[in-house]
Amino acid sequence: MATSDPIADMLTIIRNGGKAGLSKVDIPGSKIKLEMVRVLKEQGYIKDYKFLENETQGVIRVALKYVSEGEPTIFGIQRVSKPSCRVYAKSKNIKPVLNGLGISIISTSKGLMTDRQAKEAKVGGEILCNVW
Repeated sequence: MATSDPIADMLTIIRNGGKAGLSKVDIPGSKIKLEMVRVLKEQGYIKDYKFLENETQGVIRVALKYVSEGEPTIFGIQRVSKPSCRVYAKSKNIKPVLNGLGISIISTSKGLMTDRQAKEAKVGGEILCNVW
């Protein structure tokens, strides 16, 4: 099935897997998705991830993380920049998510990073998604 926004599909798979209480979800692989999952792991939103080779594009297996009482650590995940409407920001114009309680994943010239890391490095870029 051809999709017009594979990043939004990845975010939806993670969101739905957390709400369903799954321990892991499988996402069709790509370099940008792998980098986004790396940022989520570094920030403590997921337990772990692994790239599994197969005959086509590979699969990213994401182990979801839960707080007590089975609530997922990702309470919300929202796509900001879409294929139809790209959203870019300079480093000084990047706004914190929920007053710093969440993160934005930003695609910069120095790779994918969070909003805080982009401000420190003084680089702007495309705001891919917000996570809280």
